[in-house]
Amino acid sequence: MNKTLGNIFKGDKVIWMVFFFLCIISVVEVFSASSSLTYKGGNYWSPVLKHAGILLLGLFVMIVTLNIKCKYFKVTTPFLILLSYILLVSTLIGGVALNDGHRWVSLLGMQFQPSEIAKGTMVLATAQILSATQTDSGADRRAFWWVLLVCLPMIMLIAPENLSTAMLIAATIFMMLVIGRVPKLQLFSIFAVAAGLVVAAMIFIFVFSKMDKTQDVPQSNETEMAAKAPGALQSDETEVAAKAPGNKIFHRATLWRSRIESFFDHEKKPADEVDIEGKDAQRSFSNIAIASAHITGVGPGNSEERDFLSQAFSDFIYAIIIEELGLAGAFLVAFLYIILLYRTGRIAARCENNFPAFLAMGLALMLTTQALFNMCVAVGLLPITGQPLPLISKGGTSTVINCIYIGTILSISRTAKRRGAPDIRSRSSIPDE
Repeated sequence: MNKTLGNIFKGDKVIWMVFFFLCIISVVEVFSASSSLTYKGGNYWSPVLKHAGILLLGLFVMIVTLNIKCKYFKVTTPFLILLSYILLVSTLIGGVALNDGHRWVSLLGMQFQPSEIAKGTMVLATAQILSATQTDSGADRRAFWWVLLVCLPMIMLIAPENLSTAMLIAATIFMMLVIGRVPKLQLFSIFAVAAGLVVAAMIFIFVFSKMDKTQDVPQSNETEMAAKAPGALQSDETEVAAKAPGNKIFHRATLWRSRIESFFDHEKKPADEVDIEGKDAQRSFSNIAIASAHITGVGPGNSEERDFLSQAFSDFIYAIIIEELGLAGAFLVAFLYIILLYRTGRIAARCENNFPAFLAMGLALMLTTQALFNMCVAVGLLPITGQPLPLISKGGTSTVINCIYIGTILSISRTAKRRGAPDIRSRSSIPDE
């Protein structure tokens, strides 16, 4: 029996444990936080059963992925780059509208975000470029330009509809360039350019938000959108305005401005003046959930703010975790992501070849950075971004794709050649951790 399980759950055992702990927390908290979905659907078990089914599908895909040898990931790079560009362009032109964002595409009856595929593709391409251009003194200067050539257009295609995801992958690629020992002058130049782009983006947001003819979209738009029937997620006015020339790309400027202004609005308000119905509803209910947690929390399933907090099962699930499990639960979740990053670093350090090391670190950095984004938003350290908590938030294709990323890391831990291992040593004799 143990041998059979060992043949299925191959790779680093600590990462497997982290994965299962995250899944357990996910099922419990999604079950608790999906009260709004159960109320509208009339089925108490439906949301969590659907989520558990997606996690099982992700587990299956992860097992398939970890059985693929690391060297075959290189073969998929050009195909994934082409596919990512096609999907991103098609999304920008005619993406499916959901929660005021045209970031979804529909294929064979399924809706998914091409940006999720593009994120992994950029990490894969960057790892391949960095590994191919390594010298004794670090990466060749050409590596920087190749990475920009491949990744920058994708990031620019993602940004209009999903700015936070564009920033997330840009930060991940930058960290990979640091790990890949790209010349410091080039790193400084890209940092300076990034700072300039942030300033330009702020100007863009505040200028075009004034030009936007649509009605201001409050931060609580997810609540209003979700309350409508499928197929009527946008009001007629918003839908018409989104189709107007110029608004096709700039229609989210008002939402971005609202979130930025809300984040920097530090005015202290009395408790009876807290905005629980307007644009600050998500932030307000998240703060209430965290404030009521104390050390031990109110216990699993006993959250009160889940009934009022929009996207409690997704973007703000960390606030519900804190409310129900207290500070101990909050630190446990954060610690699991730290362990994932640490173990991946150990795996990368043992790899004899650069490509698997860069790929594993890039994927782990992307997952942990996204988790950091989500947690910082929940506790009020960042503006609302709409980034789910990886492997915990309720999701569809994004959860499955995150499982593929974990499966890739496990494949590298299982098949990548260890540094210092004799050539005559067979792969089967290398123990899995």
